Amino acid sequence: MTDSPRELSVTTLIDAAPDTVWRVMTERMAEWWCPKPWTVTLDEIDLRSGGRCAMTMHGPEGETMPTDGIFLEVVPGRRFVTTDAVVRGADGRLAASGPFMIGGWEIAPEGSGTRFTGWARHWTDEAQKQHEEMGFIPGWGAVAEQLKALCEAG
Repeated sequence: MTDSPRELSVTTLIDAAPDTVWRVMTERMAEWWCPKPWTVTLDEIDLRSGGRCAMTMHGPEGETMPTDGIFLEVVPGRRFVTTDAVVRGADGRLAASGPFMIGGWEIAPEGSGTRFTGWARHWTDEAQKQHEEMGFIPGWGAVAEQLKALCEAG
């Protein structure tokens, strides 16, 4: 085990109350989840610890990127955390999967607004590097800005 969390993260200050940000984060996920012009289909979102988190991202050239996993932690009004290391099988039981990351989306009050932080922790240095090379910072940064715009629009 290493002391390094192998973490990549982005953060932004949103000029909206935490309850507004949480509502948009959880109820309008398809509108901010992936950077435009990509879109996402929420295949199954069971927003509770142990619930399934499955979606398919769609690229402008017809690309599809399905992801499946579970919510490890859901703290209403604060954060949700997912992983692709575990999936919920058709029989409802948990099964091991090919781990890439643990992802967290969290908010905290800051001044009159809300601090949003999105982070990803990786099992290996190679996975972290791969995620960086895939465009983590610009991609998750765009997602944070999309979330911010939705929250600030009301």
